[in-house]
Amino acid sequence: MKTRITIYCKNTRQYYDVPCGTSLLDIYHQIGLQLPYPIVAARVNYKVQHLNFLIYKPKDIEFIDASCSAGMRCYVRTLSMVLACAVQELYPKTDLRIEHPISKGYFCTLRNDLGERIPITQQMVQDIKERVHLIISEDRPIIIEEKQTKEVIRLFGERNSTETTLFQAFGNPYCRYFRMGDFIDYYIGVLMPSTGYLNIFDLELFHNDLLLRIPCRSNPNTLEEKCTQDKMFGIFSEYMGWNKLLHISNVGQFNKACKKNKSFEMIKLSEALHEKKVAQIADTIAHRENPPKFILISGPSSSGKTTFSMRLRIQLMVNGIQPVVISMDNYFVNREDTPKDENGNWDFEHLHALDLPLFRQQLSELLEGKEIDLPTYNFETGKREYKGNKLKLQKDTICIIEGLHALNPELIPNIPQQATFKIFVSALTTVNLDNHNWIPTTDVRLIRRIVRDYRYRGYSAIETIARCESVRRGEERWIYPFQEEADVMFNSALLFELAVLKRHAEPILAEVPKYCEEYTDAHRLLKELSYFESIPEREIPPTSFLREFVGGSSFQY
Repeated sequence: MKTRITIYCKNTRQYYDVPCGTSLLDIYHQIGLQLPYPIVAARVNYKVQHLNFLIYKPKDIEFIDASCSAGMRCYVRTLSMVLACAVQELYPKTDLRIEHPISKGYFCTLRNDLGERIPITQQMVQDIKERVHLIISEDRPIIIEEKQTKEVIRLFGERNSTETTLFQAFGNPYCRYFRMGDFIDYYIGVLMPSTGYLNIFDLELFHNDLLLRIPCRSNPNTLEEKCTQDKMFGIFSEYMGWNKLLHISNVGQFNKACKKNKSFEMIKLSEALHEKKVAQIADTIAHRENPPKFILISGPSSSGKTTFSMRLRIQLMVNGIQPVVISMDNYFVNREDTPKDENGNWDFEHLHALDLPLFRQQLSELLEGKEIDLPTYNFETGKREYKGNKLKLQKDTICIIEGLHALNPELIPNIPQQATFKIFVSALTTVNLDNHNWIPTTDVRLIRRIVRDYRYRGYSAIETIARCESVRRGEERWIYPFQEEADVMFNSALLFELAVLKRHAEPILAEVPKYCEEYTDAHRLLKELSYFESIPEREIPPTSFLREFVGGSSFQY
C-alpha cells in the first residue's frame, strides 16, 4: 500500500491525506478546490512551486492564480517562453529580448545574431501572434530538466544564449532549465505545466518593436488596460543607451566586467551620468524664459526623491538660484482627521491626508509675494504646530516641494502651470539577468527599502515586506496615473547598485523565517541577488543616491 501523508491546504483551511509522491495539480483536483481564476502555481511552505511538483512530506499548501503577484509572475514567465519559442520557430536566427515593463505591458525587441535590433513590421506582429496562438492551442507540455552545468552551458551555447554566463555564476554542478519540444529556455522562477494554461495576452507594434500585453491582476480574465507612457519610454531608452557605453546589458556581462576589475569604472561612469542629468535638469529650469517658482518632485517609495531634491538644490545654486525646501509632510491634517482605508487603518497616502486648503492658500500667498508661517507636523502627537518659521520668496528664490502627490493635478489647481516645474523620480532597472529574465523595478526599490528600514528605522525585513503591498496600492492610485504629467523624468537606478546592496540585504533577508508569508518575497529577492557578483562600496561618492540607503551620505535626511 502506498504511504500516505497529511497536507494542510490554506485555501480551504483543512487537512487532507494524500498518497506520497502526489503532484500539486493532482491534489488540487482531488480536493475539488475552485479558485476565482485559473490556477497557475502553488506556495508550498511559502515557497512558490510549479504544479507538477511532487509532495513527499507533510506540507502547507496554498494554490494561487494570477490575481496575486507571485501568480502573475508565473503567468508572464510562461507567456514569455511561448513568445520566445514562437519567434525562434518563425525566425530561427533571431532572438527575442524582453527589455523592460512599459504601458502596462513588456517592451520587446528582436535581435539578429550580432545583437543588432531588427525593425518589426505589422505583418511580423500578426505572424508572431498567430504562432503564439497555435502553440497555446497545441497545449505543449513545459518540462523541467536538470543536467550537469557544463552540459547545460553547451546546450544553450549552441544557440548563442546569454544564459550561459548565469549558469557559470551559479557554481553548482547541476542546473535546471525548461524544455518545450525542441525549444529550451531558462527562467528564474516556476512556469505553468503546459502552454494551454495561457488564455489572455496580446501583441502590438510599439515604436517599431513589440509590446507584450498581459492580464490585469485585479481581473486576470481581461487584458491590462494599456496606458500611454511616452516619457517613461524615453527615460528607459536613454539609460539603455548609457549602458552601451560600458557594453553591459545583462548580469552576465556585468559579472564579467567585475571579474576584470572594472567595477570602479562602472561606479564612476554611472555616478557621472547621474550628475550630468541632474545638472541638465537644473539648467533647463534656470534657462526657462519665465523661471518657475515651484519645483514639484514626486515618485514611488525608495525612488531617491530626497537625495534628488538635495542634489538638484546644489545644481540650482550653481545657476545663481536660491532654492528653499517645503516638506509636504508638514501639511498633514491632524491625526483624527486622517482618512481611513478599507481596513479601518489611517491612510496617510491618501490625497486628503493633506490639508489641501492650507497648502493651496500658502502657495498662492508665496506667489503673490506675501510672507507665510510654515507649519511643522508633530508625528508623535499627530498635530500641526507653528514654530515661527517664516518664508517669503525673493526674485531669485525657488521652492522645491517633494511629496507623494506632487504631480497630482488636484494638489494646486489654483497655481498657474507656468509657475511650476514637475519632476518624476523612479528607480528604473536598466540591466536584465538575461534576454528573457528581467529584474522588476519594484524589487529594486523594495531591496533599497529593506536595507534602509533595517539600518535607520529599526524595521525587520518581515515588517517592510508586509507593508509593501499596501504601499504599491497607494502608488498605483496616487503616483503612477500622474507620472506622465511630469516635465522631466529622472531615473535614480544605478547599474551597479544590486551588486552593492547584496552585501547589506542578504543577511537581513536571511532572518525571515521559512514559516511566514513574507518568506515568499524574501526567497525571491535572495535568488535575484544571488546572480550578482558582490562589489565593495568604498568608491561610491557620499552624494550618491545609493548612500541614502546603505549609509555614508554627506546629506542629512
